[in-house]
Amino acid sequence: MMKLKKRTAAALAVSALMLALFGCQKHEGPAESAGKEVDKAAKKTGEQIEKAGDKIQDAASGDKK
Repeated sequence: MMKLKKRTAAALAVSALMLALFGCQKHEGPAESAGKEVDKAAKKTGEQIEKAGDKIQDAASGDKK
């Protein structure tokens, strides 16, 4: 009888830990993946604008690259 209680308690503890582990895993939804793509595009656009600004400043000061 005592072994059964210990095994049951151990099985319940393992099950609870497994449920907690699966609950913490990150599952990315379509909105999150779309948001990441928007972030990448905004970053790339910002870099291109910065390059263009540098070229404009160089042209205004008479330097050529």
